Amino acid sequence: MINIAYLALGLAVYFLTRTVFSDEEKRSAGRALGNYRDNASDAGNIILRFSRPVFARYLVPLVEDLKVDATRKILKKKLASAGLTEALTPDELYAFKLFLIVAFPMLLVFMRFAWEMDIPPYAYPIAMLIGFYYPDKIWLSSVITKRQQAIRRAMPFVVDLLALSTEAGLDFMGAIGKVVEKAKPSPLVQELGMLLKEIKVGSSRAEAMRNFAWRCDMMEINSFVAVLVSADEMGASIGKILRQQSEQVRLDRFIRAEKAGAAATQAILLPMILFIIPAVFIIIFGPFALGLKNDAAGEGGDLLGG
Repeated sequence: MINIAYLALGLAVYFLTRTVFSDEEKRSAGRALGNYRDNASDAGNIILRFSRPVFARYLVPLVEDLKVDATRKILKKKLASAGLTEALTPDELYAFKLFLIVAFPMLLVFMRFAWEMDIPPYAYPIAMLIGFYYPDKIWLSSVITKRQQAIRRAMPFVVDLLALSTEAGLDFMGAIGKVVEKAKPSPLVQELGMLLKEIKVGSSRAEAMRNFAWRCDMMEINSFVAVLVSADEMGASIGKILRQQSEQVRLDRFIRAEKAGAAATQAILLPMILFIIPAVFIIIFGPFALGLKNDAAGEGGDLLGG
């Protein structure tokens, strides 16, 4: 039975390797012709990169026939918030989840037979659950969190630059174009570039800005876009609105910094009580206690000598 298991595992590795290298040759030829975009490398996930040739070929066609429109909408929004709409489709992400349901338990089987590891039976259903939830609940959520933090860091400078550009005489679209051209690359600048592209292909300004807020999925961007859309519809001065928004963004950033400082103070309280304060007490009262002990030992010696 062990030999049969090794043979099956070897065949699986052979076919997997053959598939990977076959698709790599196709990607190389496509890049040489200029008609292939290496999406897997853009995603920045090594598990996705090496497993994509398998699930893209065998599972994606099956997923495309499934009636899971609600799940597709959820995954599409997550991919947009992570900035991976050009790297993955919702069907590919769902196929990736299904693939890992099988791949992670197979990895445990490989570890059990190849390295003779003692793996308990309950580890296999746990591995299946981890495989299903890893792509969107773990990996994609971490990508979204990092991207939103980068947008928050870039937002004060970008809004300031928009306000300065409009006050200098540019219209709002021209100010966005100037920001995309001059500002330091960031996810926020990338989203503004996509906003410009949508307007150029025929979307209205309000619709493009709402799509921009939908992709970012952040309260700060939602409020910023809502104010701009309202000002645009009422014909108010965009420059004054942007200046007010710039001040509000900086105030919100200051408030978040204060909250983070307060949270850090509370977080350090327990380690201080457990480690720092006892060490301080030892340093202060340790010599005093040793002195008392030596004095008591000296008095006892004198009594014995007398």
